[in-house]
Amino acid sequence: MKPFKRRTYRGVIELGNDLLFPLRNRAELKQAMRGDLVSFAFRERLMLAVTAVNDCRYCSYFHAKEALKADLPEAEIRHMQDGIVDQAPAEELPALLYAQHWAESNARPDPAARQKLVDTYGPEKAEAIETILRMIRTGNLLGNTADYILFRLSFGRWGKTEREKLSTPDRSNF
Repeated sequence: MKPFKRRTYRGVIELGNDLLFPLRNRAELKQAMRGDLVSFAFRERLMLAVTAVNDCRYCSYFHAKEALKADLPEAEIRHMQDGIVDQAPAEELPALLYAQHWAESNARPDPAARQKLVDTYGPEKAEAIETILRMIRTGNLLGNTADYILFRLSFGRWGKTEREKLSTPDRSNF
């Protein structure tokens, strides 16, 4: 059985901290999701950028539909799902690149990168962006952890993304 390569929760403390975050930060979450600081389209781009790194099939599907509702072009959505952000508006690119770095570093970004985010967008908008990143990370890791459990229980047959299915030969006929 090939190893499960997507990022998952590694323990109950990490899971608990992420699940408690919305409860402890309701005001910040409400402001980030309201759309005053980060538009619906920008928020969906951020969600897709993090999801592309974490490769959560559930979040990818859901946020592609939401991105269509936000009037993002289909070609841009497909690029975003592949981790390519260059079709996004220029003013959003610094945040999208930061989102990718943030996800790749497992929510532990380089302090200089975070400072650049604050310098570019200001502290209030930077906090809203990071709140959005935190929420999608939670969704991604929950989805991937569920897939990991399916993967383990089925000895590698279930819980795969489409990309993983294509790269794994079907041995059911052997």
